[in-house]
Amino acid sequence: MESEPVYVVDGARTPFLKGRSAPGPFAASDLAVQAGRALLIRQPFAATDLDEVILGCASPSPDEVNIGRVVSLRLGCGQQVPAWTVMRNCASGMQAIDSAMANIRSGRSQLVLAGGVDALSRAPLLYNDVMVQWFARMMQARSISQKIGMFSRLRPAQLLAPVIGLLKGLTDPVVGLLMGQTAENLAWRFAISRQRMDEFSVRSHQRAVAARQAGRLGEIVPLVDGQGQVYLDDDGVRPDSSMVGLARLKPFFDRRYGRITPGNSSQITDGAAWLLLASQAVVEKWQLQPLGRIADSQWAGLDPAEMGLGPVHAATPILLRQQLGLDDIDLWEINEAFAAQVLGCIAAWESDAWCREQLGLPAALGSLAGDRLNVDGGAIAIGHPVGASGARIVLHLLHALRAADARRGIAAICIGGGQGGAMLVENLRAGVA
Repeated sequence: MESEPVYVVDGARTPFLKGRSAPGPFAASDLAVQAGRALLIRQPFAATDLDEVILGCASPSPDEVNIGRVVSLRLGCGQQVPAWTVMRNCASGMQAIDSAMANIRSGRSQLVLAGGVDALSRAPLLYNDVMVQWFARMMQARSISQKIGMFSRLRPAQLLAPVIGLLKGLTDPVVGLLMGQTAENLAWRFAISRQRMDEFSVRSHQRAVAARQAGRLGEIVPLVDGQGQVYLDDDGVRPDSSMVGLARLKPFFDRRYGRITPGNSSQITDGAAWLLLASQAVVEKWQLQPLGRIADSQWAGLDPAEMGLGPVHAATPILLRQQLGLDDIDLWEINEAFAAQVLGCIAAWESDAWCREQLGLPAALGSLAGDRLNVDGGAIAIGHPVGASGARIVLHLLHALRAADARRGIAAICIGGGQGGAMLVENLRAGVA
């Protein structure tokens, strides 16, 4: 029996703002609220008509742990609309969409605001364990002499060696590797050269610039900070990106033998993205004109040391289930955590041995054409606010399909910890004059 259709009514995202070694101008909730207000104000229904709000966030601040509820109340959804937060690392925004789909298909919800957000520039600096123990003993000291004794044992190195929260969060605790080191594994496994990575990265910037100039990023809504400054565009996109410039950058994760540099990696970014999902009944009630529908979704697990291949593990079951080949998909959005990671996915699909060993297929699945992949640039140029990226690629894929008058697309993302997520979406207006 065919499942209840789930429609994407509309969506919006903020400009993605590159982290610059200091807290950015917006807290995560500010980003989500501004994008959400712009999206909801143009709908024929009120915020209080929503059945629930689901927000993905990988790094909420301590005062916004259930950031979904905080943002829902700030958006004026009212106390009666339940709101919650999901966390699946890089796919948190996609998980929010998937959770909304499940609730719509079960009949528990009809109209859901789902998306993702992160303000990675505001990731905290933490005290190391030695310093935390010192504070604990200091709190236990009762007399003045005991407190003075504690200060005499304090060493400046304890205070001046903070733990970088973001770096800790981007390190897999099971295999002990930074995400960039897992990308180095893929570069080695599939013999991906530094030149190919840099070429991919330059192309990402070029495509993002072209998309901006052609007006193909209509999902972006402006941000305004407390001083009245307006932010209109993704500010990490570099029109001057070049092979010469990227060649000057040194490997970051493996400084002696590595190929992964800041230039062929995604950027540390702040941003939010939302989608409105609705049932058939809601579409008819409000006479809505959806962007498209989500036809299928899949999650997969894999070796955390090769987490970048998550899109292959997640997208392939969708293709098999829907009896589709790689070239039956008009457009692909694969989140560009690293150039090596996306190139590794392409190489995996092209490998007879890998597809047999890892996917149980009789031979290679085939080749993914470059002119169908990330046609308007990806996270290397645009940025990767971890909680938001899964929602961004789904939303932009629907816009890209409509711009190309194409029917089907797959959005896929790798996930720290060794997982992958993918969604098959359809443009309902393809071929309609």
